[in-house]
Amino acid sequence: MQGEVWDDGERYEPYVGRWSRLVAAEFLDWLEVPSGRRWLDVGCGTGALSETVLTRAEPAEVQGIDPSEGLVGFARQHLVDPRFHAQVGDARKLPFEDGSFDAIVSGLVLNFIADQGGVAKELARVVAPGGVVGAYVWDYAGGMQMMRYFWDAAKDLDPSARDMDEGERFAEIASMKGLGSLFDIAGLTDVRSRAIDVPTIFRDFDDYWTPFLSGQAPAPAYCMSLDDKARAELRQLLRVRLPVRSALPHGRGPCRELARPRKRFRLVRALYARHARPGTDRSSDEGHRGAPRSCRARRGSRAPLPRGRPEALARDLRVHRRQSRAAGASVAA
Repeated sequence: MQGEVWDDGERYEPYVGRWSRLVAAEFLDWLEVPSGRRWLDVGCGTGALSETVLTRAEPAEVQGIDPSEGLVGFARQHLVDPRFHAQVGDARKLPFEDGSFDAIVSGLVLNFIADQGGVAKELARVVAPGGVVGAYVWDYAGGMQMMRYFWDAAKDLDPSARDMDEGERFAEIASMKGLGSLFDIAGLTDVRSRAIDVPTIFRDFDDYWTPFLSGQAPAPAYCMSLDDKARAELRQLLRVRLPVRSALPHGRGPCRELARPRKRFRLVRALYARHARPGTDRSSDEGHRGAPRSCRARRGSRAPLPRGRPEALARDLRVHRRQSRAAGASVAA
């Protein structure tokens, strides 16, 4: 099975690309990089994170690099902006001079690279003095619930599925401690880690299930390795287990069981660590147990909604944001 192969942007977007964009928005807001800076997106893939940088951070330029020709081609085709340039390359040997970028980001990539320490050192090499390095990965073991439901069901039916479960394979790096430690090893200073929770809304069961039939990435690859009978059993078990809203938002009428789509609300968690600009005064940014101010605010106030979300969904998103606060935050000095 080619579970680690990522080469088709059209199949990537409905699987995790659409959710990565929600994480990217909050991720960039917390990095607080000033406008007019030079950015590098390592493992740019389809350009989801790069696009968010272009729309929210007002960069001078964004360079993207990814080993997949297919994904780089997709990014070039769909992200037409004179400030954006993408190329095929290896994160373990970046084709840039020392100190080339003010901000370096990487989304949903580090866990798939064998030499993670080497990549972290490369990021530290090409960031300019006083620059920022940030990365996020899915919390596969718990918070990435759309995959967690899949693998828990798969392992109940087939114990050998454990070998491909990202929650098992990436348990160390896909944690705040593991990701922060990786940056410490690279020699980056003032490393901070926290959790980001975003809601994932599926219009019906097929909207959840169909991306698993793409065969691209570990879970879809496992799904398509099954024979028709085993795949049907897995589909049925997921249909039974996935939670479903039985009514439209705020009592505006019941959902008919089969006549109209039912929305599915799940939470996805991503984690990142950042290398803060040296000399920055953090005294006013510390709160409960040293939590960043932007995260501390969520403990007692309404979290901001993703920009551009339809107002019809706004109240439901806030409900699930409140449920996500258990994720908390931590700081690793």
